[in-house]
Amino acid sequence: MAFDGNFMCTSFKVELLKGIHDFTASSGDTFKIALYTNSAAFRANTTAYTTANEVSNSGTYSAGGGNLVSATPVASGVVAVCDFADISFTEATITAYGALIYNSSASGNPAVAVLDFGSPKTSTTGTFTISFPAPGSSSAIVRIA
Repeated sequence: MAFDGNFMCTSFKVELLKGIHDFTASSGDTFKIALYTNSAAFRANTTAYTTANEVSNSGTYSAGGGNLVSATPVASGVVAVCDFADISFTEATITAYGALIYNSSASGNPAVAVLDFGSPKTSTTGTFTISFPAPGSSSAIVRIA
């Protein structure tokens, strides 16, 4: 299996305490999402973006992935959450098994979260869309309890 579930990377949790990541929508860091084949091996100890086993350039998808648009973090009950807008790559022929969200503004492109799609997701000369869940305390991709 290429991925070990959905999770925030351990290094990301430490980097939050060091003030490395700024999710403020209008003035924060640039976060990206890169797509990967079933040969990728991401675990909780993943620390940074890598080109190894990233899907090939196709349509509007290119190495490094696409920029995510984030909403300024908010509280959902006692949980802090951050939401991203859905992202699409058009005219793309892609088969991806998962993705890596990372901070392209910080030195070394530090990893934030790994997404396991559960099965291959494919587009053939079409639109490949990643839909993010609502920013709730049990559903947001980035949430701190």
